Amino acid sequence: MKFRLLLILFIIVLLVACATTPTGRSQLAFMPDSELDAMGLQAFTTMKNEKEISQNTRENQFVRCVANAITRETGGDWEVVVFEDNTLNAFALPGNKIGVHTGLVDLVDNQDQLASVIGHEIGHVMAKHSNERMSQKLGAQMGMSIIAAVAAPTTPMGQTALGLLGVGTQYGLIMPFSRLHESEADAIGIELMAKAGFNPAESITLWQKMAQASQGAQPVEFLSTHPSHETRIEDLRALLPKANKIMGQARSTGKNPACKK
Repeated sequence: MKFRLLLILFIIVLLVACATTPTGRSQLAFMPDSELDAMGLQAFTTMKNEKEISQNTRENQFVRCVANAITRETGGDWEVVVFEDNTLNAFALPGNKIGVHTGLVDLVDNQDQLASVIGHEIGHVMAKHSNERMSQKLGAQMGMSIIAAVAAPTTPMGQTALGLLGVGTQYGLIMPFSRLHESEADAIGIELMAKAGFNPAESITLWQKMAQASQGAQPVEFLSTHPSHETRIEDLRALLPKANKIMGQARSTGKNPACKK
């Protein structure tokens, strides 16, 4: 009886939690948006308290100029902070928060390259990838409870079943979907930057620069949550013709950002 109730509950959660990303992909996302936004705000506040914030006026103006041009395409008020950090990183959090590291600002040559990264990170938020990852984790934990009820976890066979499910969850569900999230954010980001009038071709140049900066110190793609640089560049090339058309339409309406580094 307990197993049947757990199974019914699990199926109901799966049915009511179906959502669709901006690319048209179905996803499991049952966490309330308000809760994710609150978590994003809390995390961002903690980072602002613990990490040094750049006081470089020129850097801040450059980053905010690029971010504002892109967020005008998404709507809402976004907070943008430049952090003093040499790593090549940027991020966006639920609740409309954007963080950019000075290491990334130093790496990029122009506004378009920075726009490709910021567009990608906003793409994660637009596609509710954080919600999906958390929902997958909770769903996996619920699934493990059901398996545990059936497999009698106190027995050696039950322990083996749970162990195998854990491995399957890590490499069969969470890890591949994380790579999918990265590719999906690339697809959303390149269109988003093009809608704002940025040159999408510079996204390829940016990832070529990232590949050179990483100097080959990258895990095997199968066990990585990110596509390899080669895969990412190849996928972006395939998306470029459509993105170029979007950029042309945007510029014809007067969208032509001029953010100076």
